[in-house]
Amino acid sequence: MTDYQTFIGQIYKKTGLDLSLYKEVQMKRRLTSLRNKRGYQSFSSYFQAINKDQQLLQEFLDKVTINVSEFYRNPARWRVLESKIVPTFKKTKKKIKIWSAACSTGEEPYTLAIIANQFWNLADIDILATDIDPNVLARAKQGIYNERALQEVPSDIKKKYFHQEGGTFKVDDKLKQAITFKEHNLLADPYPTQVDLIVCRNVLIYFTEEAKNTIYHKFSDALSDDGIFFVGSTEQIFSPDKYGFKVLDTFFYGKK
Repeated sequence: MTDYQTFIGQIYKKTGLDLSLYKEVQMKRRLTSLRNKRGYQSFSSYFQAINKDQQLLQEFLDKVTINVSEFYRNPARWRVLESKIVPTFKKTKKKIKIWSAACSTGEEPYTLAIIANQFWNLADIDILATDIDPNVLARAKQGIYNERALQEVPSDIKKKYFHQEGGTFKVDDKLKQAITFKEHNLLADPYPTQVDLIVCRNVLIYFTEEAKNTIYHKFSDALSDDGIFFVGSTEQIFSPDKYGFKVLDTFFYGKK
């Protein structure tokens, strides 16, 4: 067993995070860079340090759980969601249940709440926002962002849902009422059920094909009969029927 494989086993025992389900070349390169930056010559010595130092452990988790986000990321896809996908739900549903999986620092679930609020009252919107990293969830709950994160937000939306405080923007508290933030491991924890819309974007590219296969099946099972799955712009599903999906639009899949 290599130094890296031993490290993977130790990390799994400590955190429940199974690094063997991530693409090894990418993950090993990323972690080797972090390890070397901190002055450790082996994964064995790096783990010993992580095991004793909470700050090093948090840095490691931040590096593993890729946290890159902004409001309306890839805006053309969000326009499709707002103009084509969500209106079909409005025709049949008095309330909507949404899951923002691997939500990072919260830009995605807040964007979903803003879009859903064009169709439903906030009291009728139930958004579950999950991530494996408690650190980013804490930031998401605060709802404070710099101007760069809001660069794709229309000015009228910015005015309605955000309060500028110096150089930052704070999400209006009423929007937060529609969202529940929760720690969740896509590879290990139970999935919610009867979800109308699952959004999981720009995350699964880091997983092995075996892990993706498992996750797609679980997402399919988590959807309601007329549920829809929205993926990232690098994550097209090439055999959607294998998971009980059908193509609705580019990067949107419906339950078969």
